Amino acid sequence: MLRRTFDWIMSFANHPYAVWILAAVSFAESSFFPIPPDPLYIAMLLARREKSWQFAFICTISSVVGGWLGYAIGYGLYETIGEFILQTYGLQAAFDKFQDSFNEWGFWIVALKGLTPIPYKVVTIACGVTGLDFTSFTIASFIARGFRFFLLAALFWYYGPSMRQYIDKNLTLVTLASLGALIGGFGLVYVLG
Repeated sequence: MLRRTFDWIMSFANHPYAVWILAAVSFAESSFFPIPPDPLYIAMLLARREKSWQFAFICTISSVVGGWLGYAIGYGLYETIGEFILQTYGLQAAFDKFQDSFNEWGFWIVALKGLTPIPYKVVTIACGVTGLDFTSFTIASFIARGFRFFLLAALFWYYGPSMRQYIDKNLTLVTLASLGALIGGFGLVYVLG
């Protein structure tokens, strides 16, 4: 079953609408959606290595624009939509802790939190709630998200063929490690909160 799922994701990476779906997931993940774009993004990097930089650009732009929606939710709709999103994913405590230190280190928090496994929607909503300067928020978001997506693109550009062989041979191990990282990210949010 795992092999069939992997093969399906890899075949989907070549679908004509894959780029649009990647952009939509990257956008949504920055403001309200729980699943990161990484599974599809990595599949697309493996399947279409020659377009790695294009995919990184698309993920970066759509993530930052999605972050603008998260900022708007925090700025104007926190009591209705923002709290619901954070409570639904169990991120309220992490948000409260994040908000306490935010005013002092705003720009750097956005730039660094965008690189961590802590869900980026926490950052974007908090920026709106605290009223971080929108230009600073946008610049820090481009730095953080661009670094993340372009770093993955570079790794898969240079090591893609050998990475694909490794994944093909060790699919169960790679899947378990990926799930562990995802669960660990949410666990980290819970522990820090």
